[in-house]
Amino acid sequence: MSRQSTRHPSPSTGASRKGTPGKPRPRQQPSRVWQGLKRNPLSVVGLVVVVFFLLLAVVGPYLTPYDPTAQDLRAALQPPSRAHFFGTDSLGCDVFSRVIAGARYSVPSGFVVVAAAVIIGLLIGSVAGFAGGWTDEILMRVTDLFLAFPSLILAMAIAGALGPSLPNALAAIAVTWWPAYARLVRGEVLRVKQAQYVEAARALGVTPARILWVHVLPNCMAPVVVAATLDLGSVILTAAGLSFIGFGAQPPEPEWGAMINAGRAYLGSQAWIIAFPGLAVLTCVMGFNLFGDGLRDALDPRSVRNQGSSASKNA
Repeated sequence: MSRQSTRHPSPSTGASRKGTPGKPRPRQQPSRVWQGLKRNPLSVVGLVVVVFFLLLAVVGPYLTPYDPTAQDLRAALQPPSRAHFFGTDSLGCDVFSRVIAGARYSVPSGFVVVAAAVIIGLLIGSVAGFAGGWTDEILMRVTDLFLAFPSLILAMAIAGALGPSLPNALAAIAVTWWPAYARLVRGEVLRVKQAQYVEAARALGVTPARILWVHVLPNCMAPVVVAATLDLGSVILTAAGLSFIGFGAQPPEPEWGAMINAGRAYLGSQAWIIAFPGLAVLTCVMGFNLFGDGLRDALDPRSVRNQGSSASKNA
């Protein structure tokens, strides 16, 4: 996970003229992060793929040549052609239209689950790390309880108990995803709360809640952002997997995992039914992973220092 350096104010500038502790400088400037991304061509490719699928999720359904759920049995199982770029499925639905419309289901699913997991993890991890003592012990043992179960099996159990639907599947994934963020945030809070500017804030009588939310948490967000970016692809893949086995989106919803499930019986003869939604899942997940790797390297000060030292040696 990203290990980001923090510039702390010097003791002479640790407090402002009004008597409030000075805040640390921003950890990374956006231009510096962008320069770090540009050094890795694969991360730029990942960013382009991510932007493409985000745009597809927003405007894609308005660009489909056919209704994604419209059935035409007379045109069933037709191969790719000018009339149907990706062919048709067993019910005569246009696969190209369904793949495009599926981006509105799969891509937002990743953001919804990751946002929910980050919020829960931030709350539990920050309170546990900052409070310490029995509060830390209780919250971390609850977190360990969730981590003791395989995440996919637990998500399947929860989704099966709630009933097969995409919202229930996303809720099940979120329940299994937050413990990792709680652990990550707790570790960062334990590190940051020992900083000099936090001690200065305590000496000036700043309330613990304000110290946590204003001075500690903002300096713990870089690794959380990187982890969330990397997790987006994994969540999209997990949601597609739950839909594939029947716990997620249900037909005729044009969700990529459900489309692959519906076409698996025709793998040997009409492979295009599952090939194109499978390619969409592969490309989307790969894009988020490449972008997340590049973002992690851009926010990692040690990688920046290593590049600088290697450049000086070559000079």
